[in-house]
Amino acid sequence: MSELITTGVDIGSGCIKTVVFKVNGDKVEWLGKETARIRNRDPFQLTNEAYDHMLKTAGVSRSDVSYVASTGDAENLSFATGHFYSMTTHGRGGLYLNPEARAVLDIGALNGRAIRMDGVGKVLSYKMTSQCASGSGQFLENIARYLGIAQDEIGTLSMKADDPEKVSSICAVLAETDVINMVSRGISASNILKGIHVSMAVRLAKLLKSIGAVDGIVQVTGGLALDAGLVAALNEAAEQEKVNLKAVSHPDSIYAGAIGAALWGAFRHEKLARLGQAA
Repeated sequence: MSELITTGVDIGSGCIKTVVFKVNGDKVEWLGKETARIRNRDPFQLTNEAYDHMLKTAGVSRSDVSYVASTGDAENLSFATGHFYSMTTHGRGGLYLNPEARAVLDIGALNGRAIRMDGVGKVLSYKMTSQCASGSGQFLENIARYLGIAQDEIGTLSMKADDPEKVSSICAVLAETDVINMVSRGISASNILKGIHVSMAVRLAKLLKSIGAVDGIVQVTGGLALDAGLVAALNEAAEQEKVNLKAVSHPDSIYAGAIGAALWGAFRHEKLARLGQAA
């Protein structure tokens, strides 16, 4: 296998992630990464800007890239070479971040996805929550805004809870009403957040169990992967569900989809090159 440069572009509901790798056989070198919050901006224009900034920082030009792999909502990205489904890219990306992982829990802005894969990143089973569920990043962001706290405070505050107040509703709108009632009753922010984390974690643990992920390492990816309170609640929920799972995070968990896309892109490029040589 010859050395090649490959990139991954993951457009999510709230954030764009791009990565660039140098791949030579089993040797993989991460050259650069970039994130950009979409907010109300055009996601494809923003992707072009983030992509070019990442390449410039990494000292790579567009012409150096052998394969541009897209994933998520980037299917119509004009400069992409090929597109990969999110479950495939998060499975491979989670494995890159933690080679011991055999399951990935991707918790994004709108939903949660449980993915079980083998030791090379091939997806064995997959399932996701409904889009309206109160188990998403957007829901938690809305609650944090209502409580007047920053997103990076959520995990710390949750872990200080002494009497968590569970949110029973699976509907995000009704769950937000529950939280408003809790505030009016004088429930502390810590206990509200911990209660939300517990409710989310129980549903996500059951989601993992439903796809046959009942033991081993679960790599948490997506926007909520760095929420320490949620990861702690996931491990508590695993015990409650009587499964031998350990949820772990990684500083680069948000890039998992883009990482997996880039690595699958390198694989596809080499496969196509071999087929061309054989022809």
